[in-house]
Amino acid sequence: MNTLLVSYDLKTPGKDYQKLWDHLKSYSYYCKPLESFWLIKTSLSAEAGRDNIKLFMDLNDRLIVINVTGRETAWSNLAEANSQWIKNNL
Repeated sequence: MNTLLVSYDLKTPGKDYQKLWDHLKSYSYYCKPLESFWLIKTSLSAEAGRDNIKLFMDLNDRLIVINVTGRETAWSNLAEANSQWIKNNL
């Protein structure tokens, strides 16, 4: 399993991006520690994850997906549940 970091800039003001958020929540294990920053546990590669997520975004939206499995990580002032998720899933 991989842990993918997903971050985006949504460029269409006022657009309903609920389908995007529902898609990201559809992964069995996910964490959303910041506003447009998700961590997803999946068997997908970063490229395949990107391709799946792009289906729910506009052409002018920006997206980055990085495989962070097993990488050194540090953070500050995250909710305890998010901190625990990161500790247990990277």
